[in-house]
Amino acid sequence: MSETRNDKLNRGEVSRELTLELWVEKYRPKSLAEVVDQEQVIKALRGFVERRSLPHLLFSGPAGTGKTTVAIALAHEIYGSEDLVSKNYLELNASDERGINTIRTKIKEFARTLPMGDVPFKMIHLDEADSLTADAQHALRRIMEMYSGTTRFVLACNYSSKIIEPIQSRTAVFRFGPIPDRAVKERLRFIAEKESVPLADDGLEAITYVSEGDLRKAINLLQTAAAYGGEVTAEKVYRVAGLARPEEVKEMIRMALGGDFLRARSIARDLMLNYGMTASDIVKQLHREILRTPDMSEPEKAEFIFYLGEADFRLSEGAHGDIQISALLARLVAMGVRRR
Repeated sequence: MSETRNDKLNRGEVSRELTLELWVEKYRPKSLAEVVDQEQVIKALRGFVERRSLPHLLFSGPAGTGKTTVAIALAHEIYGSEDLVSKNYLELNASDERGINTIRTKIKEFARTLPMGDVPFKMIHLDEADSLTADAQHALRRIMEMYSGTTRFVLACNYSSKIIEPIQSRTAVFRFGPIPDRAVKERLRFIAEKESVPLADDGLEAITYVSEGDLRKAINLLQTAAAYGGEVTAEKVYRVAGLARPEEVKEMIRMALGGDFLRARSIARDLMLNYGMTASDIVKQLHREILRTPDMSEPEKAEFIFYLGEADFRLSEGAHGDIQISALLARLVAMGVRRR
């Protein structure tokens, strides 16, 4: 009797198989209808596809929310075949090629030639466009003007404020929001079913918690956790992500507010040793969980977040992580003492 994939999973023998192909790319939608969430953006873009007319576009939003996926799906819908996409669609990452020479050579050479096949224009997708230098952006603006008859530009960035105003005024701006938890879970269940990966409910909740609306991060976490073999559980997800369970962070906060400084500090030390968390990781999780803590008043939360900001700055400047976390817990202890 032949072994099933689950038999191999239970023995942890499929880690290499699971990592041969990135699931982010394998399950990337090739049409706008398949894109996860972002309904308002998709609705507007469908109108452009139907008219076979497209302005220059600027996609802005957090990482993993579908900006690159939408650009690729848009190219497939306009060109209709992989052959025409490969000939008329150019994707560049501006964080790797961010200088003015790239704009004047690679982009200009592609933009100046006529589109191949029965298509209205070529497309240049410039990912992480907010990494372009100011000189490169000004050069790009000029090229967008000169070759608008043959080429459309799709710029994707995390922060539209870093794109110069002349480029923003020449593009239709679409803002992408974080993917809702519901949509993230639905996509993860779909991929887990396709890959025959056993996914526990608490594992699904953990991936959703860690990813914070970043679908790319969620899919990568699922694949990495699955590569260890067996069922994808919350414990495995948090280990892979290098983060603590929310319950452990809440317990640390509760201990500190209760005046047990040494116990709270011991929990923080265990998190750094057992999960490989850095002080910055703990600061970020403290920030997230403090806002959900029912035992603190709004002024107390605001005061502690002020201290979190100070610690985060000091850590970025090279301060000692253990000392900064201890200082934050000491602040919580002081808040608890003031109540009594």
